[in-house]
Amino acid sequence: MIDVYTWATPNGHKVHIMLEECGLPYNVQAVDIGAGDQFKPEFLAISPNNKIPAITDSDGPDGKPISLFESGAILLYLAGKTGRFLPKDVRGKYDALQWLMFQMGSVGPMFGQAHHFRNYAQEKIEYAINRYTREANRLYGVMDKHLGKVEYFAGAYSIADIAIFPWTRSYANQGVDLDVYPNVKRWFGAIDARPAVQRGIKVLADRRRPITGEKEREVLFGATQYERR
Repeated sequence: MIDVYTWATPNGHKVHIMLEECGLPYNVQAVDIGAGDQFKPEFLAISPNNKIPAITDSDGPDGKPISLFESGAILLYLAGKTGRFLPKDVRGKYDALQWLMFQMGSVGPMFGQAHHFRNYAQEKIEYAINRYTREANRLYGVMDKHLGKVEYFAGAYSIADIAIFPWTRSYANQGVDLDVYPNVKRWFGAIDARPAVQRGIKVLADRRRPITGEKEREVLFGATQYERR
């Protein structure tokens, strides 16, 4: 059985969607990041970077338990475990992996910064807002050009799409008009319509709340986040 330690964020939803797509049974262990659950010793034991998601699988390689953190690594593990959503041919595999790394290295960090400075930062810094909004739009342009040539990022639906999709759900908060990127819009609609995706994005959705309190802000963006543990 897989236990997924998670919250309703884009990185959490990646793993929820993958588990649903693969039809794997799993238990949800809520890690309320606004309340500081990510700093508890029992969570740090499996996710030393205090970030969700993380998983433990009682039936890991060779039948032995395994724990993993980092959403990209978890997607690769689940693809290997099930033999699904990662092309088996060498070229296809690396095509999917390069777009997975595109999400991990660019889409997640840059969209996250755009979202933060546009919506969460109490001090509105014009330079930061402009920098990350422009970079988010540049990345949407990269995706739109590629998706004008293929149906999905690696040709067939794969972990690359599963990784990127949750980050595009908040395009408006990133300062993006999806109508400007018709190929991304077409791809987004196709992913969003998948039943497993719909199930995945509902995981813990009823528990998530707007970040409005000073305690939550301090936990997520203040000194608590930067303590050495």
